[in-house]
Parts: sequence; C-alpha cells; structure tokens
Amino acid sequence: MPDRACDGDVTQDDALAQLLRGEWTDPDSGKPLGVAIAAIAIEPHLRGQEADRVAALGLGRRLAIVSDAATHAVLGERVARAVAAFARIDPLVLPASAHADMATVDLVRAASAGADALIAVGSGTINDLVKFAAATDHKPYAVFATAPSMNGYTSANAAITVGGHKKTLPATLARGVFFDLDVLSRAPARMIRAGLGDSLCRPTAQVDWLLSHHLLGTGYRAAPFALLAPDEPALLDEPEALLRGDLDAMRALARTLVLSGIGMTLCGGSYPASQGEHLISHCIDMRAPPGRPSFLHGEQVAVATLTMARIQEAMLARAAPALRPSSVASRELDAYFGTDAGASCWRDFAPKRLTAERAAALTERLAACWDTVRQRADAARVPSARLAEVLRRAGGPVTAGDIGLDARFYTSAVRHARYLRDRYTFLDLADDAGELTGHLH
Repeated sequence: MPDRACDGDVTQDDALAQLLRGEWTDPDSGKPLGVAIAAIAIEPHLRGQEADRVAALGLGRRLAIVSDAATHAVLGERVARAVAAFARIDPLVLPASAHADMATVDLVRAASAGADALIAVGSGTINDLVKFAAATDHKPYAVFATAPSMNGYTSANAAITVGGHKKTLPATLARGVFFDLDVLSRAPARMIRAGLGDSLCRPTAQVDWLLSHHLLGTGYRAAPFALLAPDEPALLDEPEALLRGDLDAMRALARTLVLSGIGMTLCGGSYPASQGEHLISHCIDMRAPPGRPSFLHGEQVAVATLTMARIQEAMLARAAPALRPSSVASRELDAYFGTDAGASCWRDFAPKRLTAERAAALTERLAACWDTVRQRADAARVPSARLAEVLRRAGGPVTAGDIGLDARFYTSAVRHARYLRDRYTFLDLADDAGELTGHLH
C-alpha cells in the first residue's frame, strides 16, 4: 500500500492527517488511532492530477470506472481519460435515475467482473453501489466525489435497498478519496444543501446514541464527535458561504463529511451519524407516494433531524417517563411496508419489543440514569430552532412540504420509522412512553 497522504490546508497537527498516519490520540482510550485509507485529497483543484493520484494507490492495471449520466459529464470522462494513460478502462455509465438496490449492484458487478479494482465517480448512490459491489467481489475501490451531498465517502457501509427494505450493509473502505473543491462548489445547490443537512444530524444522532448507551448499555465512543468539533462552528455560523462558492466553507463541509464517515468506520457501524433521523428518511424512501418528485437523502435527513431534535427536546424537558409493553403486531408492519419488507422489519424490530416485565425493568433503569442522559444530551445538543435557522439561511428544506410530503404521510413515516432497525432512539423512547404521536402535532 502506498504511503498515506492527506492534502489541502492540513498542518502536522491536523486530526485528519494524524488519522492517516495512525497517530491521532483516541479520546476514549488515549491510544494512537488511524484509519486504513491510503490517501485523502481535499484540494482547490485536481485537474491534471487524476492519473498520479490513482496510480499511487496501486489498484492494478485494469480498472472499472463507474459514474452516471450526470457525473460522467461533470468528472467521470475526465478521470477515465486520465487513468487510461496507464490502465485499461472498463467504463460503466448508469442512468442518472439509478437506484442503490441489489439489481443495480449486479449491473456494477457484471461490468467490473474483469477489473482489478473499481473507481466511483459520483456521490451517494454511485458511491454506495460501487463500494458494495467491491465488497461483494473482494476488490479495492477509490472514489472521486462530485458533490458534497453525504458522508459515505469514507465509511465502510452502504445504504442498499434489499427486497424493498432499505438497509445499511457492510462494504469496502475506499483506498483513496478525492475532493476537487472547484467541482464540489459547482455542484447543484440542492446537493450542497443536502450535504449540510446530512452534517446537521450530528447532535440528534449523538443524543440518540447516548440514550441507548445509558439505557441499554450499548457501546458509545466520543472519538467521532471529537473529530467533528473543530469544523462544525463554521457550518453553523455562516451556512450561506457554501452557496457563494466560498472554497474555505466548502473545505469545512468536505472535511466534516470525510470525518463523519471516518467516525462511522472507527465505530464499526453508522451509530455516530445515523440514528432516528436516518430511520425517518429511510422510511420515506421505502414508502414514497407515487408521483412524488425525487429528493436527496440529505434533504430528507435535514427535515427529519429537525423532527428528532424537537422530540428529544420535549422528552428531555420532563421527568423520566414510564415505558409500556409493545402493542404492535407483525400484521401491522406487513400492512404498512408490504409482506416481504414488513417481515424483514419485524425481525429487525424484535430485539426492541417490550414485554410487561422488560418495560418495567427499563422504566426502573431509565429513572436511575435519566439525569445523566439529560446532562450529557444537553452538552451535545444544538437547539432545534438553531438548526432550522441554519437550514433556512442556506435555503434548505425545513418542513415536510419542502420535501414533497403532506403532513399525514410524514407523520405516518415518523411513527413507523422505529421498526426499520434494532437501534434504540428517542423515537422508541417516545413511542414506548405512549407520547410519540403527541409530539408530532
């Protein structure tokens, strides 16, 4: 593997550079910590450097380059032309409407069957498809980002729809991750706002994880949030700069997305960056009304983050609630999600179902840990009003209507989102206390 490198305005003491050298001090253990990515570049421009960047990764002599119709025109053709100087290219240009599902994963795998490695040129969907296909076929991959729209570039998981159930699945960690800030700054405004929306869920995801940690004893790490702390203020204080083409602001967003993905990788899962707000977004994806326009993952997460922030605020403002036994039946999930997806959701929800005995035990435990949860949550939270203000200043979505949904559909998605995964969030706490519906009006 080539020497690890991180470019851009990085000092010797920068956390990202230290991670790539394996020298960042883990706040949880006090030991040196690193991430197995060979190179990350966050540069004002990468034009003319593409071949050298890829060649340094040692990916092989035959490379599959995967893009879609939009990202091919923006950057994919340029990357393919440069890499063709030293490697055989197997190009795959997917439709701009491609979905991250198993059928499309199979297309990527077929197109890259003879390749030594894969290169994704795109953002969320393309990156998820390529990293999951690479993992399935035990091949390395690298990615050239075309938009600052999500935080999956440096994570080792992929959001893939399987049998109608959107899942987060293990995937290959990128060997190299390349950000041309000029390309990112010229991305559609919606994609920039989506990246901001995906970044703003840090506080709600952290508070959900803290709840699960103290109530259920699940693991928790401070490291992902320590990594994000230096860059978050710039996004909160001047979100308008992202839409003005300000490269410093774009660098802060790109770094936030990179470090958020690394945080997930360090934790062996999406826990620090995907909790109740992502479950709501996934539920919307699975149940999207016919004829609804397409919306980006980060746009949905932005609105769902505001919902989660308000639910958390309402629950944390009161005394520890008493929990009740679960009353939902499998047939209700079949009716809402469909038979196959409903059965899958029921299996994932099963570990969270409360019997009368377990509800009583958790009520007792919650009462004992509630003050600690509230104190730690208060230190981690950003008020929902502040988050909404940041999104408005950036021109981002803040209501269900802003993402093409009526109030009835959105409320139903929020109510059913908890059934998608065994992760315990404030959606579960509010519903187990019989209060979720009341917090949605």
